[in-house]
Amino acid sequence: MKPKVILSALAASALLTACVENSMPEADEGAALYANNCAICHGSTGRGDGELAKSLRPAPSDLTAITRRYGTFPRAHVLSVIDGYTRMENPGDDMPEFGLLLEGDTVPVDIGDGTFSPVPRPLAALLVYLESIQQ
Repeated sequence: MKPKVILSALAASALLTACVENSMPEADEGAALYANNCAICHGSTGRGDGELAKSLRPAPSDLTAITRRYGTFPRAHVLSVIDGYTRMENPGDDMPEFGLLLEGDTVPVDIGDGTFSPVPRPLAALLVYLESIQQ
């Protein structure tokens, strides 16, 4: 192989990797984060019946009913709840803050009405997973 062809192949590979890393994650990436951080309270199915649910007041939310509660999946609101931004509105909320846990490279996320916001990839992955379990 000629050196120019090898360099072109390497450049194309690097470009493809950059595009994949900046694209929206799939639900399975978020499922792993959910299992490690959320299932203890919200349950493995997201219905609010996790191992710690009985000891928490108020009880953890049924995450499979978010769309039903709001009429549409409220992406911006869900992101705010996960990262801890809503603690200002609900200081007694037992939901832990995951903002520091969910840092990293950002991906553009449509937070509604075609508005895109840079969101850390792990947080975006969790969002996509929660959207995928709506009933």
